[in-house]
Amino acid sequence: MTPSPLIPLADGSHIPQLGFGVYQLADERAPEIVGGAIAVGYRSIDAAAIYGNEGGVGRALRASVVPRSDLFITTKVWNDRQGFDETLRAFDESLTALGLEDVDLYLIHWPCPERGRYRETWRALIRLKEEGRARSIGVSNFMPEHLERIIGETGVVPVVNQVELHPHFQQRALRAFHARHGIVTESWSPLGQGRELNDPVLSAIAQRHGRSPAQVVLRWHIENGLVVIPKTATSARIRENYDVFGFTLTTEDHEAFAALDRPDGRIGPDPETFG
Repeated sequence: MTPSPLIPLADGSHIPQLGFGVYQLADERAPEIVGGAIAVGYRSIDAAAIYGNEGGVGRALRASVVPRSDLFITTKVWNDRQGFDETLRAFDESLTALGLEDVDLYLIHWPCPERGRYRETWRALIRLKEEGRARSIGVSNFMPEHLERIIGETGVVPVVNQVELHPHFQQRALRAFHARHGIVTESWSPLGQGRELNDPVLSAIAQRHGRSPAQVVLRWHIENGLVVIPKTATSARIRENYDVFGFTLTTEDHEAFAALDRPDGRIGPDPETFG
């Protein structure tokens, strides 16, 4: 299949625009599923400590014939490990579980503003980048006020903010903030946890293109310049989700997508209160 385009990051690195998410993937199945995704063509794997499958992901990486240098591995520090020293310990544990000497991208999973420790955590990520063990650093689920605080206090801008984003929750204001600061937007739950697949507007677009609803939604993310990390444990869907580079949405398609956006479209937790 056509290789995923690479999106430049502000620190000079590049991230594959289409990656593979491993949320809710059982550790014992990870070698098979992640290995299958790499065989299809995925080169970016999005993991997290809280997913409980870094060990399985690591086994998949070691079994793969694809060189480590051709892969882009992301993982994240969980909420209860925030703070400078604790984050450094959590990172070491993730590296051990993955069996790696470094990761391509390390993220703060949630800001948890009521805990008040994400600024210390960000300073720990800066240290990890300075040491070369995290090649790039970013955040997940951060709102503009959280971003402004860490940027203002450290002068270091996250290269990525990974957030809930799908046609019914398009995060336009946040994306505009990212664009002003050179932050790449990465979409988690890009298919709205499957809810987008039953939308009649999207089904009609898919039918016109001879594609599945999932393919046209992922194509929408791609054409909007977003990094996207769909997750599935089904081999056929792993292949289908990667096969999104052979067609283009029309202007009318994009107008139909734009009309689906809703201010109350969030499915996951609110970053202002979660954690």
